Amino acid sequence: MSEIAPSTWLVYCRPGFEPDALAEMQHHAALACVPCVPQRGEGWASLTRTDDEPINTLHRDARFDKLIFARQSLAALAPLSLSKEDRLTPMLEQIKSSRWSFEEIWHETPDTNDGKALAGLIKALTKPLESLLTKRGALRRKAGGRRLHVFWTSGDRVQLAISFPGNRSELKNGIRRLRFPSRAPSRSTLKLEEAWYEFVPRDQWDTRLAEHMQAADLGAAPGGWTWQLVQRGMYVYAIDNGPMDKALMKTGQVDHLKEDGFVWAPDQRLDWLVCDIVDKPVRVLTMVQRWLTRQWCREAIFNLKLPMKKRWDEVTRCLDTLEESLKEAGVSAEIRCRHLYHDREEVTVHVRLTH
Repeated sequence: MSEIAPSTWLVYCRPGFEPDALAEMQHHAALACVPCVPQRGEGWASLTRTDDEPINTLHRDARFDKLIFARQSLAALAPLSLSKEDRLTPMLEQIKSSRWSFEEIWHETPDTNDGKALAGLIKALTKPLESLLTKRGALRRKAGGRRLHVFWTSGDRVQLAISFPGNRSELKNGIRRLRFPSRAPSRSTLKLEEAWYEFVPRDQWDTRLAEHMQAADLGAAPGGWTWQLVQRGMYVYAIDNGPMDKALMKTGQVDHLKEDGFVWAPDQRLDWLVCDIVDKPVRVLTMVQRWLTRQWCREAIFNLKLPMKKRWDEVTRCLDTLEESLKEAGVSAEIRCRHLYHDREEVTVHVRLTH
């Protein structure tokens, strides 16, 4: 049996954002001059090379931590159609032909109701598949940290893929599920918490999200993001004409200023700027650029609300504008952007000044 190589780049994404994930993938393929055929389903998108070459180089160079709309990034084999009588054999044969070895197996589905309905089938097949692959030597203790992803789009259709350490999400389905803290004023609090997990390495929280730091929350009311800052022991300037949560104000860590977040300026340099204002992306971006080019904060996390169409185009235009404005101002910074699980029609941007 001849060896087969993965020819497809497969990513997971939020349902409804498949065109945006695909546009981002096609951008990377075009930069690398890789001919591909696009395909998408509910909660996923893929590119398959048309020149009979492996997808590995494109998958490796389009680094996961730089992608915006992808929840997971995988090198995949061709999808398999399965019969109800024997779902395992086609998978075993394809893995044998790929000559893959891996240290663990993750069964995953699109983030849809139909995907969730496959939980029973997956549970029934998990142990038998692990046992057979262990006997064949594909599932082993030391295999370079590689992981096999068994991506179920229905009960009779599956796609096998591989992922590599340092270039993938370490979360099942690429989703970080957080528990809503009952004392938080709004569910938006989860967006800032997830952003910290995404953009600030956990072993740096005690230095970059430290007690006694000072932060500004623009468009703060009722205080979902301010609550997260207060929980880290920070002192917060909450800028909003609307009312703040009474319990939050009783902490003594919040100075509520009933002013316009688009024009307010701090008297001194702060550690953090956060902003979840619902407005046009260009208006929010102009405000944040003013903060960053004048170095009024060391780090910033803010959301950009997206249009209904061509969201990838809008995001890249905003990020290019931000990068260029910082460059012109002589400000060195690291910029990252991600469509987080707790985001909806928005993306979250993190900027850290590096000098």
